[in-house]
Amino acid sequence: MSDVRTPVMKPAEALRAYKTLLRELINQRPSGTRKRIAEALGTHRSFISQVTNPSLKVPLPAQHVEELFRVCHFSVEEKRQFLALYRQAHPDRPVRFADIETDDQHVIRIVVPPFKSARKRAEVEHLIREFAARIIDLSKNTQ
Repeated sequence: MSDVRTPVMKPAEALRAYKTLLRELINQRPSGTRKRIAEALGTHRSFISQVTNPSLKVPLPAQHVEELFRVCHFSVEEKRQFLALYRQAHPDRPVRFADIETDDQHVIRIVVPPFKSARKRAEVEHLIREFAARIIDLSKNTQ
């Protein structure tokens, strides 16, 4: 894998850069990807357009990053490049994506029932991820 370094940028520049990258990566995906992303995030396609438009200041909320990666099937390098820019754009938001950023992964899948509301499903998935992250943090501190 290549070790491409992301140049250090001011937050506003990094925001534009990650939105530009995100737009390019999504445009490389099959037709209907924006609709699938919107459904997975429990939002509208217009929101996806806003978070991928470099001229708008609407950020991609951190809780949506993992789901976006899952829906779009980003490569490890695409994920790393995006996250480097995302962190520079939002230095005041300590976001952790350990399961995305490491090649040494152990994945546990949890089956959830179908939900009538995509928003409710996204909320449940977020709570499960948050709970799992807390348990993992707790286990790291007790070793």
